[in-house]
Amino acid sequence: MTDPILVTGGTGRLGRRLVPRLVAAGHAVRVLSRKPPRDERMYHRDLMMCRGDLITGEGLEAAVADTGTIIHCATGNGHADQDAARALVRAASRTGRPHLIYVSIVGVDRVDISYYRAKLACERLLEGSGLPLTIQRTTQFHELIVWMCTIQRRLPVIMMPAGVSFQPVDAGEVAARLADLAKASPAGRAPDMGGPEVRAAADLARAYARARSNRRPVVSVPLPGIGGMRGFREGSHLAPDHAVGQITFEQFLTA
Repeated sequence: MTDPILVTGGTGRLGRRLVPRLVAAGHAVRVLSRKPPRDERMYHRDLMMCRGDLITGEGLEAAVADTGTIIHCATGNGHADQDAARALVRAASRTGRPHLIYVSIVGVDRVDISYYRAKLACERLLEGSGLPLTIQRTTQFHELIVWMCTIQRRLPVIMMPAGVSFQPVDAGEVAARLADLAKASPAGRAPDMGGPEVRAAADLARAYARARSNRRPVVSVPLPGIGGMRGFREGSHLAPDHAVGQITFEQFLTA
């Protein structure tokens, strides 16, 4: 068996889809968690829960030790994201030279919002680490569109930004891409990964409403000059030339 793979954020939206794929492929997998189950050692012979904190660095060196690959799926906000990446690099550099795979977002270098700026800062930090590295940028997950609609559930309408499109991709398909990257050599910047369709935000909201038998109207709202809206209106977060995902938003909603 190859060296273990450590997955940060292994209990999150992406990690929950990635870890079973890695185990099924025969990898020994470690999942980093601040609060793992009481039996930290295992439910499956090839899966180990490791206690560690990406912010404080507590437990990281033990979790990283002897790993051949680290897939960094954990995410936070602003400085927390950068602190986590910095702690992970420090631990990895002390214990060896594992292949570090980082999940980022299409357009982090072109859309001026704080979350994207933090992701870009993490990319640059990792690129300067000297560790073998693969950065995988993807478009937004289907769940983001659902979240944008559900947070407005108490409003009489569903408001979406005018002039903005999204290219949602399925998290399970991204997990499959990451599992493939774990078997490959470090690639630096891997090709971007986008969903199968570029669609207006309002159109996606209408699809959501139909799937939920929700009769609220969808209203496109102009948001000029707010945050990184210019980048979104220009489509800087899209990857139409890399529309490799196959699961559409309607298929995701049905599933």
